[in-house]
This record gives sequence, C-alpha cells and structure tokens, in this order.
Amino acid sequence: MDLELWSVRPLWLTVLAALWGAAAGLLVPRAAYRIAVDPDEAWRTRCPDGHVLTGAAGGWLGLARCPDCAQYLRDLRTPWSAPGDAGRVPGDAGRVTGGAGRVPGDAPTAYRYGPGTPFVALATAGACAGLALATGARPELAVWLLLAPLGVLLAVVDFRVQRLPDVLTLLLAGLALVLLGVMALVPEHAGKWPTALFGSLVLGGAYFLLFLVNPNGMGFGDVKLALGIGAVLGWYGWGTVVLGTFAGFLFGGLYGLGLVLTRRAGRKTSIPFGPFLIAGAYVGLLIGAYAA
Repeated sequence: MDLELWSVRPLWLTVLAALWGAAAGLLVPRAAYRIAVDPDEAWRTRCPDGHVLTGAAGGWLGLARCPDCAQYLRDLRTPWSAPGDAGRVPGDAGRVTGGAGRVPGDAPTAYRYGPGTPFVALATAGACAGLALATGARPELAVWLLLAPLGVLLAVVDFRVQRLPDVLTLLLAGLALVLLGVMALVPEHAGKWPTALFGSLVLGGAYFLLFLVNPNGMGFGDVKLALGIGAVLGWYGWGTVVLGTFAGFLFGGLYGLGLVLTRRAGRKTSIPFGPFLIAGAYVGLLIGAYAA
C-alpha cells in the first residue's frame, strides 16, 4: 500500500506544480511589459494606447490586457440604442466612441500587450511540472516553484530588451539564499546551504572575471544573475554547478551559431545571454534534484 501511495504522490505533485506555474505565468507578461524598457527609461505605467495600468500591487499584478481598450473595441461593435446618445460622433455610422472622447480613427492597436500570455503561462507550467517530477516531495521544491516564475520573467525581459534589471537579478539571488537557508532547517531536504552560498560567490566571481576580460561579450547583469544561479545550483553540490554552467554556455553558443548560419546575425552581434544561463541552470537543477 505504501508503494502505491508513493507512486501516485509525484503525479499529484506534478499536477499541482503545473497549475501553480500556469497561474503564476499568467502574471508574467504584464510585469515583463512594464520592466522591459531601455536603461534610461522609467518603467511603463500605461498600455500602448496611453491608459493607466491598474490592478493589484500598484498595477503590477494582473493580466496583460487593457480593460479600457477592450471596452472601446466592444463599444465600436455596439449599435446605438437611440439617436442622440452620449458619446455619439457625427458620421460614425451608428457606433459609440467608448465614452473617452475617442473616435473610430483612434481605435486602439490592441487591448492585449506584452509577450504572448498563453505561451508564457504554458512555459512556466511546464518548468514547474519538470521541477516537481525531478525533486519530488522534498521541501526545497517550494523554493524552486517560487523562483521559477521569476526566472521566466528574467528570460522574457532579457530577450526583449537585452537587459537584466537589478531589481530582478538581486531579488533572485536574495530569495534563493534566504529560502534555501530556511529549507536547510526542514527535515528531508537533500541539499546543503553552505555549498549554495559558496556556489553563489564562486559563480558570481567567475562571471565577474569574464566581464572584466571581455565586457562586450558579457553584461554586468549576467554577473548579478550568476549570483542567484550559483546559489540554486550549489544547493545540490559542485557537480551541479559545473553542469548547469556548462549547459548555459552550450545553449548560448548553439543559439549564436544558429543565428550566424541563418545569416540573422554576425560574429559581433550582441545576443541576450541571460535566458541561456537560466535554461542551463534549469537543466542542471533538474539533474541535480533527480540525482540527490
């Protein structure tokens, strides 16, 4: 009977992890849209058509869609109920303006913005499901599930603007070290917090040296990202750190080679390296968690 329960538990764990990932992934596109700006620009506070973004946590939490733009599009499809209705525009062929003083020529470009929500939610769900399958019911799984949406957000932002904001990279490093420190006090965990700490320092230091040697080949944001990645990989030991780091460079190299071969980039073209560091860390983490 115990063996039967053990075989079923990972399945339920995986389903719950996938549901968590899908729910968290729905919130990633809005945050990515707001943060994915050039270094000298402030974070976005309005949709592409100028409406103020509202929602929980000061407009950070919510779906990447604008209710004002959506209402305007609905109003354009709604016939007037009677002549002389408020918001009517002469020559509007029986449509309303949406009450914001806009005319059909000002129709919003779209009421959804940012990266594709279904794709991001599916990717986050798949990442969390994989972590649950590899880790099982060990307590550190809670840490991986909390950090996974943040990793997806970092990858999306870097792909869009080739930038890794400090508010995300340093948050990842801080959360990883603090939460893993808590998990080290919980029975049945399979990692070591001191190795996570040293992994963060060593990998961050190694990337800093690479940055000093070739600043054009690696951004300082990658150095700060390495602090969090080193902590996560270091939890399962130095072998996992080496594996995850190697996988990140391999993925980045293959992507760059593919761009060159398809003539979409040259040898000196800058590419976002953060997503591949994250992907490599994910692969290393899966193998480390499964082998632990």
